[in-house]
Amino acid sequence: MSISSFLTDSEKEFQKILNHLKEEYSRLNIGRANAALVEGILVEAYGSRQPLKAVASIMVTDARTITLQPWDKNVLVSILKSIQTSELNLNPSDDGSTIRIPIPALTQERRQELVKVVHKFAEEARISVRHARQHVLTAMKKLEQDKKIGENEYFGGEKKMQEKVDAVNEVILELAKSKEKDIMTV
Repeated sequence: MSISSFLTDSEKEFQKILNHLKEEYSRLNIGRANAALVEGILVEAYGSRQPLKAVASIMVTDARTITLQPWDKNVLVSILKSIQTSELNLNPSDDGSTIRIPIPALTQERRQELVKVVHKFAEEARISVRHARQHVLTAMKKLEQDKKIGENEYFGGEKKMQEKVDAVNEVILELAKSKEKDIMTV
């Protein structure tokens, strides 16, 4: 493998890390209705556990309400139970065919807790970036020790890798600031 292929692979890994961070942020309950908030909840249906999005259509009817339309009314009770027992602390109601989930407004204390969660997710992403960087640098160092690349190539690759890491960390910081702003906006 060459330095450029290591750098290309690291870019793909960094993109995966950023996508995961965005997904984690989309699942945070920030006081506004968002389909991503509930779509991954596992529901007992047809003898197995399936994500909610596989057994019902999810619609955001207004800023504070998510509406679920189960495709099979026999799954309605299971969906209700799954939502109530999830860590989201939501209280759904049903009319026999449709489930409505009101999203409560956040208190200032809860907003501050969510900001801490945002920063925790950002730090986990930065740690993942560091691990990916270390993996690539170790592989490049092995190439240098095996005399497959020169010392100058190694240090050039190391510098390019650090530039990529700095750019990804900047994106992580911007995502965290943006999510923090969303949370703190009343």
